[in-house]
Amino acid sequence: MLFNSYQFIFAYLPIVFAGFFILAAKSRLFAALWLACASLTFYAWWSPRYVVLLLASIGFNFAVSLMIGRFAADGKQRASKVTLFAAISADLALLAYYKYADFFVVSTNNLVGTSWPILDLVLPLGISFYTFTQLAFLVDVYRGIAREYNFVHYLLFVTYFPHLIAGPVLHHKQMMPQVRSSRDVPYELGECKHRLDFLFHWTCEESFACR
Repeated sequence: MLFNSYQFIFAYLPIVFAGFFILAAKSRLFAALWLACASLTFYAWWSPRYVVLLLASIGFNFAVSLMIGRFAADGKQRASKVTLFAAISADLALLAYYKYADFFVVSTNNLVGTSWPILDLVLPLGISFYTFTQLAFLVDVYRGIAREYNFVHYLLFVTYFPHLIAGPVLHHKQMMPQVRSSRDVPYELGECKHRLDFLFHWTCEESFACR
């Protein structure tokens, strides 16, 4: 689903807006969960099977962030640092696997004369953005400038659909205080509104230009 597609502008986004405001009147946590589920639906529109990889990455990094925070609170700086570097290594290894595994196989076959089968891996959409967003969060947790104990909020932080597939990389302090804010119109929906206005005008201009 593209940001400039009719199904996004006239179906997906209005439903997301309506659901958010209805739920926000009752509970901001339910509203955040609604946005997170809507973001996962947006991602699954491309390929449902890679939602499992996304959720696995989120679950892993959320658990690691709790471990780093607990070690830091207990004064175990070395354990906190080792956990951080282990998580960074695991995240980058996963990213490298999808980006460079086939390149490595082809290069090895050409240089050494082996006949290793090509994996034909498809690079998951947005994997670089959600990987580095979570790495930045882990570093912030290690430095003591970010904490997130609510999994729903963390899920929304990573999967928020305007940023999930096109970036930029978000920092926790940029977004999550807005989710918890008691204002009537939170930052993330205000941003969506600006994007919707832009997309609406862009779509109209493109439609008339094609005539």
